Amino acid sequence: VYSMKLPIYFLILFLFASCDFLAVKDSVKSESVIDPVIKRDTLRADSVLPLHLEIEGKVMDTDTSLDRSIRAAGLTSDKLVEFALTLVGIPYKYASTDPAQGFDCSGFITYVFNHFKISVPRSSRDFENVGVPVDVQVSRQGDLILFTGTDSTERTIGHMGIIISNENGNVLFIHSSSGKVYGVVITPLNDYYKSRFVKVIRVFR
Repeated sequence: VYSMKLPIYFLILFLFASCDFLAVKDSVKSESVIDPVIKRDTLRADSVLPLHLEIEGKVMDTDTSLDRSIRAAGLTSDKLVEFALTLVGIPYKYASTDPAQGFDCSGFITYVFNHFKISVPRSSRDFENVGVPVDVQVSRQGDLILFTGTDSTERTIGHMGIIISNENGNVLFIHSSSGKVYGVVITPLNDYYKSRFVKVIRVFR
């Protein structure tokens, strides 16, 4: 009788172990499902999306998804420009994002957006495929304006600024200039900058 009870005991033990294994397997499976939907309205104001998103196992550049806008959740263009204006007069310094030292043009952009915990490309050239291109005549506060470097025959992006106003086509932008003013300054889109103009991009919806 004892010898018959032993196999039955092991059979019951095996059944319990099998149930536990299946439960764990189902739990792991449910936790490994990737939700492909990212809702903007669920992001906090200080949220920053990474430069790349992994959706359903595929890596996607955020600048090529949807409208390619920088994910400035909770930030408005007037807040961005208001803060940028507080930096007028900070000197120009190549390759710097430190206001205590100075800014280069993209360093200024980086510092302004990073103040709101929003990640942007560090180099002006890297803004080539960011945002949505808009006609300069309909540009508005908060749009980014891109230029060539000082050699306008080289049509690659080498300078940039933030548009602060557009009154009937009279565009003003703020930028860190390496020219005579040598620092953060407000400049009209004059003939000189028109000769270097590449495009305007919109990063706010």
